Amino acid sequence: MIIDAHVHCGIQDNSPPQALQDYLDYSSGSGITGAVMFPPVAEIYDRWDYQFEDTVYWQKRRQRANEYLLYIGTDDFQVFPYFFIWNDFAVEQITMEHKGIKWHRHDDEPEYHYTSELCEKAVEEIRRRNMPVVLEEELANTLCFIQEIAPGVKVIIPHLGGLNGGYEAIKANGLWALPNVYADTALAASHEMQDYIHHYGTERLFFGSDFPFGDPKNELKKVLRLKVSEREKDRLVAGNILDLLATSNITR
Repeated sequence: MIIDAHVHCGIQDNSPPQALQDYLDYSSGSGITGAVMFPPVAEIYDRWDYQFEDTVYWQKRRQRANEYLLYIGTDDFQVFPYFFIWNDFAVEQITMEHKGIKWHRHDDEPEYHYTSELCEKAVEEIRRRNMPVVLEEELANTLCFIQEIAPGVKVIIPHLGGLNGGYEAIKANGLWALPNVYADTALAASHEMQDYIHHYGTERLFFGSDFPFGDPKNELKKVLRLKVSEREKDRLVAGNILDLLATSNITR
């Protein structure tokens, strides 16, 4: 079994194409049998407008995007849908089928309302459901989220920190050593993966591709070439993420 832990999938934004069939075509022959999937950013908010203000149109677009992932799994390919959250913090739309949260912005994109009461309530609901959060944010907000806003919540930093300030910056701030902080390998350099494994082991690291921006086959090859045991490779490409998701969305 091989699970890709970082895939964008949707049908409202087709640039580049990123429906389920597009992923299956790109990953064909790789041995990948399932994927963690979240909606494309362009289906969640207007990332090109720093002053973006939410509207009913975008709320409905988000809801369609999050619901779409609930119904696309097949007998041959398992989908683990994540709920992409934005400033309406609509956690009431999370279903028992959602296995994680996508929390995403870049430093030139509209900002999350971290100080709002809705944000606080959303974090508590995420904590109550024991759901992991794939957090892609600039460094200052990454630190604030993990250390102040959501301490103890399980956080997956994608790209081994590549878009959260960089691998070394995350390392220098001590985040990789935290037991509730995980990482995926999507688009990360092989030497960063090897350094992470040397210092922190393989238990909190997952294979990911960042499709459609990364090629699933090439990203998988980077992981399979790592200097680790076959058992550890099995954990990296499936076991670790399956163990994490086995306890997700189980209310406390």
